[in-house]
Amino acid sequence: MAKPSVRITAATRGAFAARLLAWYARHKRNLPWRRDARDPYRVWIAETLLQQTQVATVIPYYERFLARFPNVRALASARLDDVLKAWEGAGYYARARNLHRAAKEIVARFGGEIPSTVEELLTLPGIGRYTAGAVASIAFERDVPVVDGNVTRVLCRYFKIESDPKNAQTQKKLWKLAETLLPRGRAGDFNQALMELGATVCVPRKPQCAACPLRRSCRARQLKMQDRLPTKRAKKKLPHHQVAVGIIWKGKRILIAKRFARDLLGGLWEFPGGHREKNETLARCVARETREELGIEIAVGAEFAAIDHAYSHFKITLHAFHCRWVSGRPRAIGCAAWKWIAPRDLARYAFPAANRKIIARLV
Repeated sequence: MAKPSVRITAATRGAFAARLLAWYARHKRNLPWRRDARDPYRVWIAETLLQQTQVATVIPYYERFLARFPNVRALASARLDDVLKAWEGAGYYARARNLHRAAKEIVARFGGEIPSTVEELLTLPGIGRYTAGAVASIAFERDVPVVDGNVTRVLCRYFKIESDPKNAQTQKKLWKLAETLLPRGRAGDFNQALMELGATVCVPRKPQCAACPLRRSCRARQLKMQDRLPTKRAKKKLPHHQVAVGIIWKGKRILIAKRFARDLLGGLWEFPGGHREKNETLARCVARETREELGIEIAVGAEFAAIDHAYSHFKITLHAFHCRWVSGRPRAIGCAAWKWIAPRDLARYAFPAANRKIIARLV
């Protein structure tokens, strides 16, 4: 495919920004994080939540998180378990762990004040080029660009960029384009306007070209290519795993285990279990995994539920079995911690989504 080659004149840059900003002033959505856009903490939390998550989904999580941790110091002083519980359901839990770690560093290194430059922001856990640019431009009015999926779509269509947008060279060109188009002194509004246009008008399927302020100069629209850009990579078939877990009873209490912080879904609680091995029954899988993880013997009973769940890179069917503790004192061998709890207390702990579906049926 052709490499993106774009020449932007001062007139082109000025018209692009003027039309986009005028449109944004009339059509921007009333989102909770825009009501105090100069608060870098609120911008940071919002932009972190918005990574790989739709706006409508984010709003209740944002409001709940801010109510629980209203500022950097509150977040830094919180227990990780409480942070993960407040994040529960939002997914991609590494974001919550990184927020917690970064808040601690902001207090220790910056006196509790979120740094204002991209360079300093990039030194914090979980903050990449996009989030750093969003916080610096929106909260601190720094003249720096942002490029996310929405911005990528607008630029690829407007300038007819046909190369793979995930290619490193194309990414470099997109960031350069975004920087070149940036009107000095208006970076915050301009960046939000670009993202807003991609989210509400220049959408992935059936873009609303008639409502676009940039339609007259959009190369993709002129050539009727808007439905073909940006170029999409062929989707790979996701692997599907069978996972078996035990709802392990000892009297009226249930055993739960905490995942290692380094693992996928690290820091969350779960029902003990794991991936089924080749030629292994699901019931034997539960018994083996529980022995390896906690050092106890159990009697595996009837299957209680089978939950299908998809992650970004794989799918699982989670089989939950009612089990009975037989012998041994639990030890944290293949997990970070364990607890015997009453079923009514399950709601106090942060669980992955698939486990929460089991809990909903259980209680």
